[in-house]
Amino acid sequence: MSEKFDRVEVGHRFTGVHTFDEAQVRTFASAAGDTNPLHHDIAFAEASRYGRLIASGTHTTALLLGLTASHFSRMHSVVGISFSVDLHRPVYADATVWMEWEVIAVTHGDRGSQRVTLRGSMRDEVGEECVAARGTIRVGAPMNISNQ
Repeated sequence: MSEKFDRVEVGHRFTGVHTFDEAQVRTFASAAGDTNPLHHDIAFAEASRYGRLIASGTHTTALLLGLTASHFSRMHSVVGISFSVDLHRPVYADATVWMEWEVIAVTHGDRGSQRVTLRGSMRDEVGEECVAARGTIRVGAPMNISNQ
């Protein structure tokens, strides 16, 4: 999808979708140093309140926050300033999730930069919110790049 934008405006929305699988959940948890058996051990996870493997909060958070960088870096320099997340529900190791961010405030800075405040969420297949997030990023002036 090709989308060009010069300035970020309040109300701007963008989305992403991701499907987890057991191997990916284990690999990410290991890479993040998360040895919790809920992310690695099927028998343990089945005996837990969740009944099956769940993705690490680090995994779900990384995908949600990564979407902001991927989206804005197509046309701008971008750096994260702060993010906060609330983990409301488990994300199962076989889930497909939908992620959405909305720009809720923009402050203009020097040299064409913008301080952008966002509200985001990750929802499961039935529309339940699993992760809620807020973030602030600095978006630089538009770059002169080809968007392919």
